[in-house]
Amino acid sequence: MSTPKPSGRVEKNANGIDLVLTRILPLELQEAWAAITESEKTSRWIGRWEGTGAQGQTIRLQMGFEGGSSWSDVVITECRAPNYLRVQTVDDSGSWDLSIDLASADEATELRFVHRGLVPGAVGDIGPGWEYYLDQLLASITGGPLPVWDDYYPAQRGYFQGQEG
Repeated sequence: MSTPKPSGRVEKNANGIDLVLTRILPLELQEAWAAITESEKTSRWIGRWEGTGAQGQTIRLQMGFEGGSSWSDVVITECRAPNYLRVQTVDDSGSWDLSIDLASADEATELRFVHRGLVPGAVGDIGPGWEYYLDQLLASITGGPLPVWDDYYPAQRGYFQGQEG
């Protein structure tokens, strides 16, 4: 298979570097919200989680498509169902500030994913991973073939490194 075309972009700001990716999900808004917040559905594209899914709560997420399947703590910092979710992940590799914003788009939903505050030099390694997971989300919704990690990394690394400039 050929390398999927990356779509993410880098936005520089006072807090560092944000990585922004978008996708159009072929679902109504409520269904798209369920795909990104219900453990049974997240297990199909990123991993399962356990705990109380509410603002201010900490859930535990087990990545389902990475070696080792370790658990991470995920603090739900903002939740405005069915449009906005912001979380802070905490694990051995540090902490990540992530958000998903959903908006109705005709009979579909536009998803805007943001990974905030990346340090210089990290985008080339992190960007391909989010491309992979968001394509995995689409495949889990459409029933299409699941993406193959090796098609994303390191093939997309240069694209993201080039955006850091």
